[in-house]
Amino acid sequence: MPALPRTAERYARGVVAALVAVGALLLAANAGPARAAEEHPGGGRTGCVAECDAGYAP
Repeated sequence: MPALPRTAERYARGVVAALVAVGALLLAANAGPARAAEEHPGGGRTGCVAECDAGYAP
């Protein structure tokens, strides 16, 4: 029968696994390409305020 791992080894494996999981989540969250800013008729301003001020309705 194999020997049981020491308590310190189990905690160390748990901490390493947690760090790997956090790193994978951070990489996955930042993996997608950046979305380009949409061009609006309000002179390059983004958001509804520019269109509403200019009287533009999509």
